[in-house]
Amino acid sequence: MAHGILRKIRDELDQKGRKEKWAFKSSSRLTPPLSSLQIFLLYSHTMCFRRFFLSFFLLAFRFEVSISSSSSLACNSNDLKALTGLSNCLGSVVVGWNSVVSPDCCNWTGVTCDSSTGSGRRVVGLELVSRKLTGKICESLADLDQLRFLNLSDNLLSGSLPDDLFRLQNLEIIDISSNEFVGPINGGMCASSSSIRVLNFSDNHFTGGIPKDLANCTSLHHLSFHGNYLSGSLPDGVFQLQNLCELHIQDNSFSGPLKNGVANLSNLEKLDISSNLFSGILPDAFGSLTRLEQFSASSNKFMGRLPISVVNSPSLQMLILNNNSLSGPINLNCSAMKNLVFLNLGSNLFHGPIPDGLSFCRRLAALNLAHNNLHGKLPNNFKNLDALAYLSLSNNSLENISSALEILQHCKNLSTLLLTLNFYDEEVADSWNLQFQNLRGLVLAKCNLRGSIPQWLRSCTKLQLLDLSWNRLGGSIPSWFGKFESLFYLDLSDNSLNGEIPMILTQLKSLRSGNISLEEEPFSRAFQLYYYTRGQGGQRLGYKQISSFRPTLDLSNNMLEGPICPCFGDLKELHVLMLKENNLSGTIPGSLSTMRNLEILDLSHNKLSGEIPHSLLKLSFLSNFDISYNQLCGEVPKGGQFDTFPDRSFDENNGLCRVGCTCESEQTPIHSSREKEMTIFGWQFGVGAASGFVLTVICCYMSGWMLPRPRKRKKAAEFSSID
Repeated sequence: MAHGILRKIRDELDQKGRKEKWAFKSSSRLTPPLSSLQIFLLYSHTMCFRRFFLSFFLLAFRFEVSISSSSSLACNSNDLKALTGLSNCLGSVVVGWNSVVSPDCCNWTGVTCDSSTGSGRRVVGLELVSRKLTGKICESLADLDQLRFLNLSDNLLSGSLPDDLFRLQNLEIIDISSNEFVGPINGGMCASSSSIRVLNFSDNHFTGGIPKDLANCTSLHHLSFHGNYLSGSLPDGVFQLQNLCELHIQDNSFSGPLKNGVANLSNLEKLDISSNLFSGILPDAFGSLTRLEQFSASSNKFMGRLPISVVNSPSLQMLILNNNSLSGPINLNCSAMKNLVFLNLGSNLFHGPIPDGLSFCRRLAALNLAHNNLHGKLPNNFKNLDALAYLSLSNNSLENISSALEILQHCKNLSTLLLTLNFYDEEVADSWNLQFQNLRGLVLAKCNLRGSIPQWLRSCTKLQLLDLSWNRLGGSIPSWFGKFESLFYLDLSDNSLNGEIPMILTQLKSLRSGNISLEEEPFSRAFQLYYYTRGQGGQRLGYKQISSFRPTLDLSNNMLEGPICPCFGDLKELHVLMLKENNLSGTIPGSLSTMRNLEILDLSHNKLSGEIPHSLLKLSFLSNFDISYNQLCGEVPKGGQFDTFPDRSFDENNGLCRVGCTCESEQTPIHSSREKEMTIFGWQFGVGAASGFVLTVICCYMSGWMLPRPRKRKKAAEFSSID
């Protein structure tokens, strides 16, 4: 029966692994389990952990059978004392832990015991995951001398780790990730036992370096220190862990070169050293890593060319090297790299044309070559990339947008296309024949493109995000935009669009009801994708996936005219409405108050008139509001968010005031604080000037400057003239 259960679970895991083979994650933090066995479910898709999982299950299965046959035995008194001591150190209560109500600690929450007899059953497992535990771990934990697996992840535990923790001879699994532990990582790892297979210290506040004696942990399969404050170079002991399958040290401050010793890790499947301070050239030492599937070294200071052993690796499925200073031509040998699925070489110094050979990476699903010095046309062979779903070529010097789009339409799975800052001053392709039926995100901004909004966009019925900003597109906004049922982010700003804002834009279903389900890219977390957009004030905002963008309608800096339709109030899911710097006229509709999620509203630099609707006080989420440089009048509403808006939000509206005016009365316009400081002709100056004028006239009259005095005697006059 046991063999049947094992066979069934193994088959299920194999099937699960096949389904999730490409759904990689940027980190391998152990997911909080419901039982001790589920610690390894995240890793079941790799051969290394399937082998280990099976042996671990056999061990745990033996425990379960033993527990069921000896449930009448109480836990060992020393273990009870140790757990009680641990409970006393914690700053929060562990539900289900009470030695008075339940003196048998084997029945406590998260505690697993073996089948020992005589002095009582021994605690072999402790799992307290995601229980909001606070406080620290005291030395009594080290008294659980039969402990084999320890999982305290995803809590609020702090302080340093007990020195004796790694002297436990039977420990195999330690997961204390996602806490607030501080201080250096303990030395003496595996000094008493080399049976530790999993060390997960990620997402804490550990400092210092990796202990040199880590080499004693010869059974280690999984090592994760990512998301801490560790520094220094990698000790040679790390490269002696020949059984290591996964190494995650990203998001720290490690420095120095990546040593050639990495070639010793022949069983390595995942290596992530991204977001550190590593420098120098990447070693040509990957030829012996025949099982390596994922390699990420992004956001470091690596330079030079891609190593030959990397660009010819047949096992690599994910290669992430963006945000470095790598240079030279892109020389991937896709004839050898037949398993490559994700390639990110963005933000480097690669130059030359996009190589034709990339088309031989037929399994390529995501490709990022943005922010390099690539030039020329898109290779015609790109039409063979049937699996390509994400493509970013932004910030290069590519030419011939018509040819590029003609080629890319053959990539039937293409869902995201980023082409910003290319094709400078070209005529936008306007062919009706282009078909991008699966495209969900298109960014074609800052290209200075000429022409009108292309008609082929009508076929992109699945569009969720469209950014055509900072071009020279003219003509009117097409009415067929309203037929995009999933479109929730539209940026047409900084163009030369004219005419009125079509009412059909207020029929966008995703902005009216928000019921449209926005699919996430399956590779967004692992591939470190970023979509950038301009936020309020010009700052650059980055998002990891399309669905994380704020619902936005940006028509700023065009030549649009006419009134703002009251039907805009129907866009109840809209967060950002930008209509500044157009020629809009009429009043501000009071119906905008029904846009319950609105955060940013910018109507500045238009020709709007009338009063500010007091109903806008209902916009409780409104954080940025600007109606400056219009022709508005009346009092600024008081209360709510309006009390937080600065005077510059209302500048240059001659009829606006903070108190005591209407649209029929004449009032001094609201000025910014800077303008107030520059004002010198106030009423005080007027009174002073009038008084000074009167005194001057009197003095002039008394002195005879204005009216002559009576003539004096002749002698006196003659004397005065000599004088």
